[in-house]
Amino acid sequence: MESEKRRNVTSFVREAPAPRRAVIEIDPQAVEIDLARTALLVVDMQNDFLHDDGWFAASGIDPAPVRRAIGPVKALTTAARSGGVPVFWVNWGVRPDAANLPAFALERARDNGNRPTYGDPAISGKGRTLVADDWGAANIDELPVEQGDILVHKHRLSGFWDNELDSILRRRQITTLVFAGINTDRCVFATLSDATYLGYDVVLALDACATTSPQYVADAIPFLVRLLYGAVAGNPAIARAFTSDIDKKPQTGESE
Repeated sequence: MESEKRRNVTSFVREAPAPRRAVIEIDPQAVEIDLARTALLVVDMQNDFLHDDGWFAASGIDPAPVRRAIGPVKALTTAARSGGVPVFWVNWGVRPDAANLPAFALERARDNGNRPTYGDPAISGKGRTLVADDWGAANIDELPVEQGDILVHKHRLSGFWDNELDSILRRRQITTLVFAGINTDRCVFATLSDATYLGYDVVLALDACATTSPQYVADAIPFLVRLLYGAVAGNPAIARAFTSDIDKKPQTGESE
C-alpha cells in the first residue's frame, strides 16, 4: 500500500549539541561557556608578519614583539584540541590581483612607496605579499595547521568581511569565540569587535596576543574589551576551561 512505502525525507532538523559547560575563572567575575559551541580563533600567525624574511621584517618592522605570542598560542591551541574545541586560523590572504581591496588600503600598506603592498612580489623573493596560498599567507612553521583545524583567509583587518568565516561558524553552531594572535590592537581587535556585532560572545586570550604597537596602545585593548565587548582572560584559566571535562567525555567506542 502507498502508506507502507518508505518516504524519502530531506531533514532540515539541526540537532543541537549536548552542552559542555565550563568556567573560565576571571576576577572579578567568572565566565561560563559551552565548549560544544566554542571555537578558538587565532589571527595572523603567518610568515609575512612573524618570519625574518616576511613583509614586516622587510619593511623595517621588528617581528620580535609579535613572535612572543608563538609559545602561548601553541599552548592554547594544544589545550583547545585536547578539549575538542575547534581551532580556526584567520590569516591575511588576498587575491593575487587585490581586486577586492579599496584603494586606500592598498596605498596605506604601500607606506608612501616605501614597501610592497598587497599582491606585490615579496622583497625576499618568497612569493607575493600576503596572497592566499603563497608563502607569506601561510602559518609559521612553529604553528602548523593540524588535521581538524580550519584555515580562513581574510582581506581586511576584520576576519569577518568578504569571506566565509561567519558562515562556517554558524554552520557549526558556534556562539562563543576565544581570540588569540596578532596584532592585538589591529586585526585581533577588529575581528573581535565585528564578532560581537554579529552576536557572538567573545573572550580575549590576552597572554596569547601581541603587537608591534606601543605599550599604551596594547593596554587600551583589554580595557575596551572588558568595558564594552566581552571578557579578558589569561592562558591558564582558558586552558583549564578547555580541558575541564576531558575525563567526562566518552572514549572512542563508548556511547554518549
